[in-house]
Amino acid sequence: MDAKPRVVVGMSGGVDSSVAAALLVKEGYEVIGVMLRLWSEAGSEKANRCCTPDSMALARQVAAALGIPFYVADVKDAFRSTVVQAFLDGYSRGITPNPCLVCNRAIRWGFLLNYALDLGTNYFATGHYARVTRSVDGVFELRRGVDGAKDQSYVLSVLNQGQLGRTLLPLGRYHKPEVRQMARDFGLVVAEKADSQDLCFLAGEDYRPFLQRYVPEVSRPGPILDTRGRQLGEHQGLAFYTIGQRKGLGFSAAEPYYVLQKNQAENTLVVGIKPELGQSELWAYQVNWLQANAPGGPFRAQVKIRYKAEDALALVTPMADGRFRVNFDQPKRDITPGQAVVVYQDELCLGSGIIE
Repeated sequence: MDAKPRVVVGMSGGVDSSVAAALLVKEGYEVIGVMLRLWSEAGSEKANRCCTPDSMALARQVAAALGIPFYVADVKDAFRSTVVQAFLDGYSRGITPNPCLVCNRAIRWGFLLNYALDLGTNYFATGHYARVTRSVDGVFELRRGVDGAKDQSYVLSVLNQGQLGRTLLPLGRYHKPEVRQMARDFGLVVAEKADSQDLCFLAGEDYRPFLQRYVPEVSRPGPILDTRGRQLGEHQGLAFYTIGQRKGLGFSAAEPYYVLQKNQAENTLVVGIKPELGQSELWAYQVNWLQANAPGGPFRAQVKIRYKAEDALALVTPMADGRFRVNFDQPKRDITPGQAVVVYQDELCLGSGIIE
C-alpha cells in the first residue's frame, strides 16, 4: 500500500488552523502540527496574538485530540529581522507597510515550508481562506475563498509557483460558520475561540507607541498644509497618519479635511476637502505575477488596494521595468503607498505589487 501523503500544518491555537488539521487527518493525510514561536517585546510574550502560552497549550491539546505529533519552531530572530524590521523601516520611509505579506513570504512560506520539507513531508497547509487549483496546462492557480467575507487570497498573492504547488488550503471551500460547526463536530477545544485581527507583535497595542520606542525619529513634527500651501496646523510625525484619514488631525475647520499626501522629503502632511480626495492611478513595484510570467499587455481586471477593500474595476498595464500601472474606472480615496495592490480576474488572483 502506498504511504499516505505527509503534510505539516501551521497551527496557531485558533479555530481555523485546528479545523484545517482535522480535515486533513479525516482525508487520510499523515499530519504533523507545527507552531511558530515569534518575536515579542520583553514582557509582552503573554499578549502576542500568534503564540501566547495559552495559544500554544490549546494547539497542543488539539494535536493530542487529533492524534498527531506537534512541534514548536523558534523563529524569533528571523521574525524580528524581517517582519518587524520591515514594519519599522516602512514607517520610517513614510509609507504604510503590511507586515502580514512579509510574514507569509519570508516566514510561513519561507522558513516553515522549508522546515516542512526538511521533515520529509510533501505539503504545507494553513487555515487561510483561499484555494489552490491547477490549470489544464499544469500551472498552479490561487483563487479566492468561497467565503467572500473571509477570503485571504490578498495576503497570499506574494507566493510563487513552487510554493503554491506545495500548499494545501483546506478551508478555502468553506464559509466561516461551517468551520465553526466542524470544530464543534470534531470536539475541538478551540471551537468557540474568538478570531484575532490585530498585528501579532503589537500585542493589542496601538502601533504609534511601538514606533516611538523603536524609531523615535518618526516623532518629528511638521506643518499640515492644504493643497494651496497654506498651513492649517502641525502634525506630530508623518508615520502617525494614513491616506484618507479624517479624524485626529489636530486642527478645526468649517468642513472636514482628509489626509491626501505625506511628503517625506519636506516633512509635510498635505490635506484637502472631500472633492480633492481620491486618485485614478497608481503604480506598483515589487511585482509578483502568480503565473510566473507578466501579462503581455494591458488588460481589464478587478483590483483591491487593501485587504478589506471592495473590488475596483481598472485597466492594468504591465511595464517594461517590471512594475505595473493601474488606471481605475472611478477614483479611489485611500490609495496608500506601502500597501499591496492585488489583481484579480473574477475569482482568479493574477498577482500583486506594492503601491509606489
